[in-house]
Amino acid sequence: MSGRILGVDPGEKRIGLAISDPTGTIANPLQVINHVARLVDAAQIARIAAEQGAVLIVVGQPLDDEGGIGPAARRSGRMAEAIQTQTEIPVILWDESFSTQEAVAARREMGVRRSKRGGHQDELAATVMLQSYCDAHSQHQTR
Repeated sequence: MSGRILGVDPGEKRIGLAISDPTGTIANPLQVINHVARLVDAAQIARIAAEQGAVLIVVGQPLDDEGGIGPAARRSGRMAEAIQTQTEIPVILWDESFSTQEAVAARREMGVRRSKRGGHQDELAATVMLQSYCDAHSQHQTR
């Protein structure tokens, strides 16, 4: 599939968004939206996806250590379903179990001071999650 992909990292308070390049290979941070209510958030995400020309929406779903679905993963599933009711763009779930930890580590490696590292990891976590999807998808295309 070629085209822009919108990555969604749903949190309890904020939702991180990332967008891929037109080839669907490189993810970039897009924005963070504050959680209001599932249907309101879903409508806003669907609108942003349309504005960005996305051909796919990938919602991060944090699976537990055994690959099972816990409360956060169920919340992501409900968010994906809500988004799908608001758009014709396909919506899929993608395991993002370690995206927030990877985002924190990436900021540390970039030399971001501890005092500046706190706060919103959401946008970067969405980017890490979307990049993992893009990487897995592009590997399948080149085989």
